[in-house]
Amino acid sequence: MSSSNDSIANSLDVLPALRASGINKSFGPIAVLHDIDFEVYPGEIHALLGENGAGKSTLVKILAGFEQPTSGSLAFNGAPTVWDSMRDAEENGIVLIHQELNLAGLLSVEENIFLGREIKKGLFVDHTTMRKKSRTLLDQLECRASVTARVDDLSVADQQMIEIAKATSRNANVLFLDEPTAVLTPHETKSLFKLLRRLKSEGVAIVFISHKLDEIEQIADRITVLRDGKHIDTVPAHSVTKDDMARLMVGRDLTEYFPHIPVPDKNADIVLSVQGVATDTGIVDAGFDLRRAEVLGFAGLQGAGRTALMEALIGLDPITTGTIQQNGTTVKFKTPGDAKTARIAYLTKDRKGKGLLLGNDLVHNFSLFALEKFTRFFINRKAEKAAFDAAAKQFDLRAASPKMLAGSLSGGNQQKLLLAKVLEINPDIIILDEPTRGIDVGAKSQIYGFIADLVSQGRSVIVLSSELSEIIGLSSRVAVMHEGRITGVLEGDQITEEEIMRFATGLGASTDAGKNNTTTATTVEEIS
Repeated sequence: MSSSNDSIANSLDVLPALRASGINKSFGPIAVLHDIDFEVYPGEIHALLGENGAGKSTLVKILAGFEQPTSGSLAFNGAPTVWDSMRDAEENGIVLIHQELNLAGLLSVEENIFLGREIKKGLFVDHTTMRKKSRTLLDQLECRASVTARVDDLSVADQQMIEIAKATSRNANVLFLDEPTAVLTPHETKSLFKLLRRLKSEGVAIVFISHKLDEIEQIADRITVLRDGKHIDTVPAHSVTKDDMARLMVGRDLTEYFPHIPVPDKNADIVLSVQGVATDTGIVDAGFDLRRAEVLGFAGLQGAGRTALMEALIGLDPITTGTIQQNGTTVKFKTPGDAKTARIAYLTKDRKGKGLLLGNDLVHNFSLFALEKFTRFFINRKAEKAAFDAAAKQFDLRAASPKMLAGSLSGGNQQKLLLAKVLEINPDIIILDEPTRGIDVGAKSQIYGFIADLVSQGRSVIVLSSELSEIIGLSSRVAVMHEGRITGVLEGDQITEEEIMRFATGLGASTDAGKNNTTTATTVEEIS
């Protein structure tokens, strides 16, 4: 854990780089921030925590000039200030890296990094210098993306690194990062933290927003918690545990973060058996079994093939070789509609791009996947609304009105809406891809409870997650992928971070695997 910056914060000789006093913000009649005080000091990493909807992003947008407060004041290096716009703030070294990527996909990496601030040699753009500087910025993040590559051709993780490089190129005095690690691998996150510590040592004030409490432990000097638009507390990071952080965020103890999910009997029915599956999307000889009333976790580094395998199984991509059996019968899904008919539901990890229609209302989004359930010649709006109301209550969907747009919901409520949507077909098998990405600790705990309920009803669940704690906390068995292959299936005491990472990097079982445990890891050779 990072050491506290109390000495800086308490020193009369050091002024906050940026201070907000008595900030209130309302959108029409709805108040979202209530009398917020917040400050960040030079050479400090200040974590801003809170559930989705707590007001974090709104506060940061005010601090960075994207929004104007309804009332309250700002001070920059001790002097009262008013940002007329984000450009005004940026000219003073206030830089915000948004949660949503803000890149021009058809332009190159170097063009994005220096967009609007192109380096010129006479009348012409100096591409040689821009490429050199871009390469240096990316090297600091250990990002190997080509500076001449088109951004649209790069992975989402590389795009996030480019967004960070673009921000750091602006010589920031105050740097805001809103969920910067949501799409990064552990290695990429480590590289980012190395850069942030260097910027901190150079006197940059950093505000870091993340739902990953283990990251907060690693990087933060101080922590401020917001709840329901109100300032709850500001504490030195070393003085609180992750449990303390969660308690401050949600206002209650999370005594059982992961619910108890019984391990199915080894003789339980096999509801899905996948053997020797290969695809043109990089899957090689993949095979696994899914038992009734089981949570089967899928782990692996970014690009290992977890999503590609599941998308092939439900008919989004063609399978070139291999077989799938459902309840002992060979099946082949040519389209996701075929999988839906077989009562297999898939929850995409891209809820905003593929899962929800953000510009449509909540009822429309909810019923779309199971529309035939409400349709004969016309849509039965009464039945549709009744089903939505029941699902909203079951999944604790917090929305002002069913008529509000899905894009207006917090991340956690969007995810609950997406889960309600795919479960409306009453599936026997549910595939959840990154089910808690970018949502707060309270909503995570709720979704874990929903998964436990599904298993208690006799349904089978596959969970794909980049968070090892999530995989370990939910799964009775864990299939690990590396370069398109399932390299091992772990059970019992073998489900540890160390063992998962060995298989995820292609090393296989450790020499201690299986000691004092009757269950041993199944390797890819044994299941192929």
